Amino acid sequence: KKKCRVEVKGYSYIHRDPLNVCIAISPLKNASRFEWFLEKATEIGVNEIIPLLCTRTEKHHLRMDRLQGILVSAMLQSQQIWLPVLREPVRFSEAISHQTMENKWIAHCDEKEERSELADLDSRGNSIILIGPEGDFTSEEVDQALGKGFKPVSLGHTRLRTETAGIAAAVM
Repeated sequence: KKKCRVEVKGYSYIHRDPLNVCIAISPLKNASRFEWFLEKATEIGVNEIIPLLCTRTEKHHLRMDRLQGILVSAMLQSQQIWLPVLREPVRFSEAISHQTMENKWIAHCDEKEERSELADLDSRGNSIILIGPEGDFTSEEVDQALGKGFKPVSLGHTRLRTETAGIAAAVM
């Protein structure tokens, strides 16, 4: 009951999938919904998550230690081998400035802008997708992203909550 003895019989190294999927998503006012997103994104196998501070983001302070614990728990539960990288929250303009991913997408709801369906795009290669806050990105933020080479995408024919959009993007 008070002691444990372990003997390592063997080991192997499992390489990380070279395909990198990054979701940059605005934190939510309701912390439990953002935590739910982190859990499910980890189970799906997202490599990197960036909390994105946008103009309309209502929650700017995150308990990173708690969020990291949620990632670890979800990783163990789903028998993942690699823990997603959870970045510190970053302002929108900083997040889009230095992206070198092959596929750079922004999911937004502006009907005036022509958008491709994410599910129809070739997503081979490293990818980042920006998911906005409750109330969506501002038109200025969309214009900034487009100016940095992000392509506008739609996640379907219905308007999704932020955390649902993040999961839909991860799956697509």
